[in-house]
Amino acid sequence: MPAPTTRSEKLDLRLTPQAKKTLQAAAAAARRSVSEFVVESALARAEETLPDRRAFGLDAARWEAFMAALDAPPRDHARLERLLREPSIFETTDTK
Repeated sequence: MPAPTTRSEKLDLRLTPQAKKTLQAAAAAARRSVSEFVVESALARAEETLPDRRAFGLDAARWEAFMAALDAPPRDHARLERLLREPSIFETTDTK
């Protein structure tokens, strides 16, 4: 089991009274302190946000393939083109 990490950093937040009440209620429902709830929630959201924004490495051959795919002209998608030409069911004026 890894050794526990010491929390040495502090983060101050300004909240509306309603936001604070909501966080307190959610923390209580999760049986966590408000701090634990906020940190866990914020870290989970950060992990969702960061993967597609982090650097990634490719060897020369894969980089060339990646660049070729980006530079290639768009492919024809006949079914998609037909779908986009047809009137939307949300745009009909038929009132039954």
